[in-house]
Amino acid sequence: MARLTAPALRRGLDILELLIDQDEGLRVPEITQHLGLPRATTHELVNTLADRGYVTISKETGRVAMGLGALRLGAGYERGLDLATVGRECAGEVARECGETVQVVVRDGGFAVFVVRIDSKYSVRLVSQVGSRLPASCTAGGKALLSALPARELDELFPDDKALRQMTSHSISTRKRLLSEIETARERGWAEEFCESNDHAACVAAPVHDRLGDCVAAMSISVPTPRWGDAEKEHYVELVLGGAKAMAQRLGASVAS
Repeated sequence: MARLTAPALRRGLDILELLIDQDEGLRVPEITQHLGLPRATTHELVNTLADRGYVTISKETGRVAMGLGALRLGAGYERGLDLATVGRECAGEVARECGETVQVVVRDGGFAVFVVRIDSKYSVRLVSQVGSRLPASCTAGGKALLSALPARELDELFPDDKALRQMTSHSISTRKRLLSEIETARERGWAEEFCESNDHAACVAAPVHDRLGDCVAAMSISVPTPRWGDAEKEHYVELVLGGAKAMAQRLGASVAS
């Protein structure tokens, strides 16, 4: 019954969520097509959001993009989220040691959401953004987060092979393989991916626990494949485990030395 309430609010939120990953924005007809809304309704909602500052409408192109109001909402959330602050500090320390892209992700259902990103020092680097939402099965950070879930929750998220979304030809395509990799990650305390979310990147990640022992995030190191090898991987695993441990300690977790 709750899903039937406040339809205008739901549609407005649908528009904002659609625009999150659209760097150049969308025109009203494109929003209408994506969401299946009447064009007049879309116009009304977009204009209301623009009036409140949550979106902007380009006079030249008519494209609708996220506005400062949305940024203020995110900033308000972040101020109360120690995870982002602590994650940025710890990821920065790891990035200074390895020079590669270091990220912190949290789980949203079957997806990994990037809440912290520290750029590589190299000119050839990976492209991702804070707020990006990728299938957890395609990322090392996502697998690290999934490794903390009980079998029942994994069954709900991935009941069959069709539940797995693929981003490259290397992405996990079967539930059997996913569960096997999750179990491996659980046993050794870290996860990995090779060209599964990006054809030219490899990544290792470790889970981050809070003071209650719950897995609240994962830290990852992503590297372009030309700079990847067995020796480098071993070093990155050591660094990401140390970074995740440091982050857990700052979140109040009791971590064995």
